[in-house]
Amino acid sequence: MWPFRRRGTPSDEGRGDASSVDAALKLSEPASARGLRWDKTLTWFMRLMALLWIAKGLSFWAVIVGASAMAPPFEDRSLGFQAAIVYFAVIDPIAAVGLWLTATWGGVLWLLAVMSHLVLALFFPGVVPVSLALAAAYCGLMVTYLLISFFASGEDG
Repeated sequence: MWPFRRRGTPSDEGRGDASSVDAALKLSEPASARGLRWDKTLTWFMRLMALLWIAKGLSFWAVIVGASAMAPPFEDRSLGFQAAIVYFAVIDPIAAVGLWLTATWGGVLWLLAVMSHLVLALFFPGVVPVSLALAAAYCGLMVTYLLISFFASGEDG
């Protein structure tokens, strides 16, 4: 008798079905033989991005509370600058929490935060200045996230 049975089917005492044999063989393989696990890679990537985005969000809060001595006070800045800083001070930590929880909404919110940062930098460079290297890094991180997510979605359970 096989330890794995399909639900709703009577057990065949003399033989097992193909799916139970495949499941038993997959469980008996060592972890190194199964190769790279994309779901674990995605979890590590999301957690790393969560740490970076929490720091990014805290840097925006530092601008708001005036922790940076070199910059002019927050309330003396333009209204567009203030709106952008408050937006990123709110969305970045929330996206970081979603990334840390490896929730789908965290990845979507993170992509929204990165894209909005790039769009604002493109159309309003005086409000949100971004260097070409940072823009390329953001694009690379987005492509990496989407590729790892794609490969993780194709893995077997």
